Amino acid sequence: MEVEKVPTFSSRRGVSVEINSQRSNPLGVTNHQQEEQQEAPTPLWLQWTSQRSSFKVFPTSNGDIGNSIIDRSLSRPSSHFCDLDIDQEDVEEFDVNQGHVIDQHDHDDLEKQNRVVLEPPKITHPKKTKSRLSVILLDQGLFTVYKRLFMLSLVLNITALVLAATGHFMYARNRAALFSIGNIFALTSCRCEAFLRIVFWLAVNLFGRSWVPLKIKTSTTSFLQSLGGIHSGCGVSSIAWLVYAIVLTLKDRANTSNEIIAVAAAIFVLLCLSSLAAFPLVRHLHHNVFERTHRFAGWSALLLLWAFIILKIGYNPKTKSYNNLKASNLMKTQEFWFTAVITAIIILPWLTVRRVAVKITHNSTHASVIKFEGNGVKAGILGRISPSPLSEWHAFGIISDGEKDHMMLAGAVGDFTKSLVSNPPSHLWVRKVHFAGLPYLMNMYERVQMVATGSGICVFLSFLMQRSRAEVRVLWVAKGVEENYGREIKEAVYSGAAAGKVVVYDSGLRGGRPNVGKMSVEEAKRWGAQVVVVTSNPEGSRDVVRACENAGIPAFGPIWDS
Repeated sequence: MEVEKVPTFSSRRGVSVEINSQRSNPLGVTNHQQEEQQEAPTPLWLQWTSQRSSFKVFPTSNGDIGNSIIDRSLSRPSSHFCDLDIDQEDVEEFDVNQGHVIDQHDHDDLEKQNRVVLEPPKITHPKKTKSRLSVILLDQGLFTVYKRLFMLSLVLNITALVLAATGHFMYARNRAALFSIGNIFALTSCRCEAFLRIVFWLAVNLFGRSWVPLKIKTSTTSFLQSLGGIHSGCGVSSIAWLVYAIVLTLKDRANTSNEIIAVAAAIFVLLCLSSLAAFPLVRHLHHNVFERTHRFAGWSALLLLWAFIILKIGYNPKTKSYNNLKASNLMKTQEFWFTAVITAIIILPWLTVRRVAVKITHNSTHASVIKFEGNGVKAGILGRISPSPLSEWHAFGIISDGEKDHMMLAGAVGDFTKSLVSNPPSHLWVRKVHFAGLPYLMNMYERVQMVATGSGICVFLSFLMQRSRAEVRVLWVAKGVEENYGREIKEAVYSGAAAGKVVVYDSGLRGGRPNVGKMSVEEAKRWGAQVVVVTSNPEGSRDVVRACENAGIPAFGPIWDS
């Protein structure tokens, strides 16, 4: 008798494995009506006697177990809000082994009953998984666009600093403080949501044409997504220039004052504190500390910068007094105008902060739906909400039908998002200035495959509910769509303008975590997408992006500083 190979999964625990021979549509949503019309096969239980171990096999209706297909991802879930909602029993590392039908005379009775006996699982140690921080910092690549922009900003500034220090760049040597302020201007511009909204709009309108080469579009997307690299590089560079300015000032004590030196030193301390708080390890482990330190240290440094400029311009080294302070003198200096623009950039978003009434609903403890009034926005726009505007802000994709109402879907993973479920507020703070992120740039392309896990679907729903420049298809992997995200989200995905544009893989119904990277490649190829964009946890985004790039498909996902 020929030995028939049967693919199985084993783990350190007993697990239920669904073997399904229906490969014609591995991504489609299960049609329960057709299943009810077919004769349900009798499940076969096969016991394995080690502790807490058993196998439950569901044979197909035609009995063709040998041709069944099982696709399971090897990635472990993380706590990110876009993660797959998988039960704890399903997060073990799996090893693929082989079972066989026993061909022995002593088991003729089993053969007559067409039973399949699986070999005991091999006892293996689970693979050591990388921490989320290592995935964020290392697995996204050592030469990402973000890191290259960081190094470019830093190298250009260090080169200019060396030339100034060696006497080959006298303009910079005489205006070291101005170069520090110029770097602060650059880093604040890279975080100005109103300014970036204009930049992103220009990019979409200039390059979002069919005749523009795909390479130019993808390069533009990579650059704009990674502007945080310039922000970080200029932040470090501003400190270096300030140190150089202080050293020059100390060498020329006769022409300065103690007050100017003290204010410059205080600015240096605040910039260092802000940069240390933004260090990836601190930012990852203590995000609230990072956000508040970055904000208040930055504001304090800006106030001291104004004091520095006023003291510097008003000080008369001949009389050792501040009798040169005049408005005309201030307005003639470059430092004044740079600082004025920096101040406007920082203040502008706060002028649009409003406290609005919200209606929050939730079907489970996994996620909540936030509704509030607002002007219609274009597909791919994001917004910020806060329970306390001076302490924390949270960004979510805006689900808009293009009219007056907005909706956000917030996965319950942090203190704030969990409180929306346990103690929903009646009002929240919002910023009227919405900003454009990676999803908005998809308007540059003609055909886009979007991939979302869990509540990451939020950022893509506006593409389904209103007209956009791009033609999109969405692959959504989640658990318990209606149970966890509500009927309204389910109807938005399954019906209306979204009909035919969404493939939903409900892991609660389909036997657990799928190989999202493989599914993304198959869907993108089947539909002929120009580009793939994914919203998931760091591991999930990495897996999808790598799978697509290996298949020759441009792909983008959130980066750690996006």
